Amino acid sequence: QVQLVESGGGLVQTGGSLRLSCAASGSMLSINTMGWYRQAPGKQRESVATITSGGSTKYGDSVKGRFTISRDNAKNTVYLQMNSLKPEDTGVYYCNAYNILFKTYSWGQGTQVTVSS
Repeated sequence: QVQLVESGGGLVQTGGSLRLSCAASGSMLSINTMGWYRQAPGKQRESVATITSGGSTKYGDSVKGRFTISRDNAKNTVYLQMNSLKPEDTGVYYCNAYNILFKTYSWGQGTQVTVSS
């Protein structure tokens, strides 16, 4: 079982930046893809960005060119650098890890990001 703890959320003005961190602990041997998801009030959770253990990345269309996901495998930490933030980026951001052996997902508790206009 993997435990994920997010940090770095907060309140920022439109155009500002934030950096989210996700520290993972526990058995990481079978963890391949990690990622960030977000959920705005009244909306479904959506994928923001994912990164494999080899460094391959994918981004949601709404964040391409503004957000960057990175991963430090030595520290078991995944980051999300968010630039040029917009009010529509507001939501709770969750870290996710996929175990390829058991085909299960682990989730963090989430961190709130609020972008004011």
